Amino acid sequence: MFDILQKIASQNKLNLIDAKSLPGGDINQVFLLNCDEGNFVAKLNEASKYPKMFYAEAKGLELLNTTSTFKIPEVLGEGIIESTSYLLMKFLPNGKPVPNFWQVFGENLAALHKTTQQDFGLDHDNYIGSLTQKNESRKTASEFYISQRLEPQFKLALKNGFHFKNLDKFYTNISEAISEEPPSLIHGDLWSGNYMVSEKGLPALIDPAVAFASREMDLAMMKLFGGFPKEVFDCYYAAFPLQSGWKERTSLWQLYYLLVHLNLFGKGYLHQVQTIISKFH
Repeated sequence: MFDILQKIASQNKLNLIDAKSLPGGDINQVFLLNCDEGNFVAKLNEASKYPKMFYAEAKGLELLNTTSTFKIPEVLGEGIIESTSYLLMKFLPNGKPVPNFWQVFGENLAALHKTTQQDFGLDHDNYIGSLTQKNESRKTASEFYISQRLEPQFKLALKNGFHFKNLDKFYTNISEAISEEPPSLIHGDLWSGNYMVSEKGLPALIDPAVAFASREMDLAMMKLFGGFPKEVFDCYYAAFPLQSGWKERTSLWQLYYLLVHLNLFGKGYLHQVQTIISKFH
């Protein structure tokens, strides 16, 4: 492995001194590279197993960085060496949060979500976890959510042995429930494991699954597994008020993330999925 890390460093004009493994989840191996030029992080996986994963992640990080909202890891490069895909970034040291950390987080998220474009979607597909995530362009939030988020996950769930009835009626009902507002640039996988405290004590974001979509998706994901205090939401709402009915829609947006978990981890998430579907039937 050190040989591959050395080749990655060399390809990016770095002189590698040593490397150590970091916690990286189930999909990727992650290494801290100590180089003459400083510290860097390399994420590795099998190129054939997750094609263009790091290409998409690099584009997502760079897109988030253009908004000048959160601290984002700087991408040095991505590519393939032998049969290994890699993403190389500058290392982000952890810091102690500033006293108004959550206020800053909420206001920065609101600013991020004010980044918009004409249509929903993205100019490339990407990943959420190890699953591919489609981002074909759609004109409305409901069209995008149904065709690019829910339908692919329900199809995968069927392959995995999970059957759901009357989805056409469900799609009709939720298309009427979803409020229409301009698309927002969202992180796309905003759970508590995907933010950090930067060296200066400010919020940083990692591991994005970006798209221009409904901003309520990020907020719903933040509430799904916890880890975010009420203050961050209050500051967000003050900076960028939500449309009426958002509380009732929260579980609808959470459905996508629960379907992803159902497809990745199995039937432990089935009851939550069924409960949300029944609510909108």
